[in-house]
Amino acid sequence: MARARNVPTLDDVARKAGVSTATVSRCLNSPEQVIERTRNKVMSAVEQLGYTPNFGARVMAAKRTFTIGAIIPTMENAIFARGLQAFQEELHTRGYTLLVSSTAYRPEIEAEQVRSLVARGADGLLLIGYARDPELYAYLHQRSIPALIAWAFAPNSDQACIGFDNRASMRALANTVISMGHQKVAVISGIVEGNDRADGRLQGIKDALVENGLDPSSMPVIETSYEIESGAKAFDQLMQSPVSPTVVMCGNDVLAAGAMRRARELNLSVPDNISITGFDDIELARILTPALTTVHVPHREMGRRAAAELVRMVEQKSVGVSEQLESSLKLRGSLKSLN
Repeated sequence: MARARNVPTLDDVARKAGVSTATVSRCLNSPEQVIERTRNKVMSAVEQLGYTPNFGARVMAAKRTFTIGAIIPTMENAIFARGLQAFQEELHTRGYTLLVSSTAYRPEIEAEQVRSLVARGADGLLLIGYARDPELYAYLHQRSIPALIAWAFAPNSDQACIGFDNRASMRALANTVISMGHQKVAVISGIVEGNDRADGRLQGIKDALVENGLDPSSMPVIETSYEIESGAKAFDQLMQSPVSPTVVMCGNDVLAAGAMRRARELNLSVPDNISITGFDDIELARILTPALTTVHVPHREMGRRAAAELVRMVEQKSVGVSEQLESSLKLRGSLKSLN
């Protein structure tokens, strides 16, 4: 019978690097506390020996799994990709591993995934938006699992959040649209039930109409799923209405891309025949022709700060500190002034 190859130990790494086992441990768990020259020696020894830290021992010592769960509504488009990448990068620098799952915007699936991640030992959870059964928050509180909200901001919420104000952000864009002479506004929105971000953006447009003396009840609104094809179909429906809008405001850039595609198929020039706007400022917004007017969301900064705050909540057993990030308008070729 072949003899099993010896598994390298922490002592082996320390001897090869010429440092103490405490230094090796510190280098692996808190690399920022070790000077670069020593850190390089240790990591070189780790690589040469093929050493893998004893995860079980680390968990027992720290009483944590060093795992964070993130539950996002969808992986089918790039809405969450940039923020989640920054979230993962920041977790990595702090010695944590990320587990990601998606819900397809179904609350019952989110509830299952929350319980599943808790059962697997997640130290904390990143959740998108506020709209969910209060019992789910109670479940997490009962088990002392920190949860941080992102992609939304509600200053009066008991739940810590790192995000932006969807309603105010879309209101700012709608006010700009109206100031450019557009009074016939139509909307392609995400489905608002169970989605406070979509609802906030729709309410923001209505706020702007009221502020400018326009009647929001006469504004055509189509709610649909966040897919390019859904945006195209919704745009088609809007163009069949008796009074054609001069601008279609979309709940995100994916819907706007679908609307622009269908406009081309209908031989409608954007923005000469109709203007189209989006929300999020994902890469798609800049490569569309014409480039898409949209709301820039600070995805990467939000992801980075959310990771830092969630780790702090885990390690300090803190309720968390909320932080509002600022969005900004990106006025591009898809929006035309009628003044």
